[in-house]
Amino acid sequence: MSLYFATAATAGEAGAGSSLVLVYVVGFIAAVTLGSVAWYNSKRPAGWENKEKPDFVPTVDAEEGKEV
Repeated sequence: MSLYFATAATAGEAGAGSSLVLVYVVGFIAAVTLGSVAWYNSKRPAGWENKEKPDFVPTVDAEEGKEV
């Protein structure tokens, strides 16, 4: 891995590689966060019906006129 950064630094593209990694990391964190909110606010699958959702997950109300 350090060879990659050494090669990229000599080529003058060290910022491009690290910014790409940053985009992937931020995207992964956003996907996990939004997926967790969607999971805890959806109908529970078999075996999860009586489980409580964590306090840090916000409650999302369905819009009027849509079936829940």
